[in-house]
Amino acid sequence: MTEASTATADGPEARAALAPELMTWDSKARRVVTLYVPLACFVIILLFPFYWMAVTAFKPNAELYDYKTYNPFWIASPTLDHIRHLLFNTSYPRWLWTTMLVAIASTALSLFASVLAAYAIQRLRFRGSQYVGLAIYLAYLVPPSILFIPLATMVFRLGLFDTPFALILTYPTFLVPFCTWLLIGYFKSIPYELEECALIDGATRLQILTQITLPLAVPGLISAGIFSFTLSWNEFIYALAFIQSSESKTVPVAILTELVSGDVYQWGALMAGSLLGSLPVAIFYSFFVDYYVSSLTGAVKE
Repeated sequence: MTEASTATADGPEARAALAPELMTWDSKARRVVTLYVPLACFVIILLFPFYWMAVTAFKPNAELYDYKTYNPFWIASPTLDHIRHLLFNTSYPRWLWTTMLVAIASTALSLFASVLAAYAIQRLRFRGSQYVGLAIYLAYLVPPSILFIPLATMVFRLGLFDTPFALILTYPTFLVPFCTWLLIGYFKSIPYELEECALIDGATRLQILTQITLPLAVPGLISAGIFSFTLSWNEFIYALAFIQSSESKTVPVAILTELVSGDVYQWGALMAGSLLGSLPVAIFYSFFVDYYVSSLTGAVKE
């Protein structure tokens, strides 16, 4: 190669040809450092507890207590003994049924009350409606431990202690305020002109609510329902205080109080109970995730 050709290859034209490739490489490296690495760390931190729970649920006791011989992050001989013990030697099916009943009933009751309250505050436009909405949301910020004493008194006087109805009637105290605040914001995004046209045509407020507003607010209702169902399913304080008999306990309380004997923790059964108890919530999310995302991104456009 001659000196002229070498000079040409190392000249401005060659550097200009390499510039797009260098820019592409820099953008890819920057994207990896600023996006994929933090995202990978977040996913690992978020999913590792569930992975550990699943691994512990299917490990035999010999592997659970012998980390010198067995890998703590992997299963050498998977077993279903813990799940079998949970389903057939304990009242776990009854606990699961009670939790499902309480979660569904309290969610339905909370949504019913929240829809009526949110629609009245947002659409009827009475004096001081904005302050009423703010007061309802501030009620959500009250810690459940503060409401525990008056609610306990009411539960005892009504004769509901140690029954699922005690939880069904007390859970809306912290579900209704947030759901009402959430639905107020969603009803606000629905064009009011639709209701005005219905009023001109002679429709009543109840007909407008059931036939126009609620069908358009399905994503918001599902978002509030997911929130209510999840909190009801995982609630611990009220379930621990108002339910005493072993058969009537909910899953979060039962796996902690019934599977721990003194200082002996049945880790396999505990993790199996937590794994099975988290499946209904995961299934519930998977069915309605599209509606949940749409409720976060926006509602009806004019």
